[in-house]
Amino acid sequence: MSEGINDQSELTELSEAAAQSRASVLRSRAESYIALSRHEAAIADLTESITLVPDNARAWRLRGESHRVIERYEAALADFDESLRLEPDSAYALGSRGQAYAALGRLEEAMDDFDHALTLAPESLWILEAKADALVDLDRLDEALDEHAKIIALNEELAYSWVARGDLYQRMHLYSEAIADYTRALEADPDHVRALSRRGEALRMTDRYQEALADLNRAVELDPDNDRAFGSRGAVLSEMGDNEAALRDLDRAIELDPEYIWAYRVRGEIFQEMERHEEAVSDFTLALRLEFGDD
Repeated sequence: MSEGINDQSELTELSEAAAQSRASVLRSRAESYIALSRHEAAIADLTESITLVPDNARAWRLRGESHRVIERYEAALADFDESLRLEPDSAYALGSRGQAYAALGRLEEAMDDFDHALTLAPESLWILEAKADALVDLDRLDEALDEHAKIIALNEELAYSWVARGDLYQRMHLYSEAIADYTRALEADPDHVRALSRRGEALRMTDRYQEALADLNRAVELDPDNDRAFGSRGAVLSEMGDNEAALRDLDRAIELDPEYIWAYRVRGEIFQEMERHEEAVSDFTLALRLEFGDD
């Protein structure tokens, strides 16, 4: 936590010039705290800065962003509202407020903010990405694809952008399109673990098991704690007839994420196939409890 002037009377005794100077340094230090993910310290500095200089839009915006990152969404909205009252055409504040609205499920308000922000900064990748995510949550998937196309057109060298659209294609069960996007991501970054893992899963869904296994082996090699890669590889190994190896991978996936519902379901199906029905019942029961709250 930052150390500052704690007595309100001490703050009021500062001259206007001193208050402006102190507030400026506090804002700057807060930005470094934010970069270090020390958001409570940033909030403390920004709160003092705002007390000293209440009409600085940047201080309200930065504090709102820290509140948003640590999931204090209502506090974030209040700060973004004040920031935008002081500086109505801040694309950054609009985009960040949109993210806070989206986190609260207030998707139409989020879309309004994203659309406004994009009239001010039409090539802002992070706002386009946030809008695409909101469109997915609204189940407006074709419109989300349009946003991803804009993102990719702005910079075709960003592996992340290809992966994000690939994930959407995969959600839409358009596996060939997903594989093509993950491949483009891997051309930009051959060791992109998520692209390898997700392409492996898409290849599994199209019964291309050897290719899927190669991708998933590489993903696990690069990231030995990747629960999703282990889960997908377990499913591939089962399809290839190696249930013992599949169980080892699924055990590892569940060890890494004890709430990995899909892994319990797949492992339960393998136990069932092996006529290990007590273990199958246990896994299916856990899956139902985690997904639907069954007792």
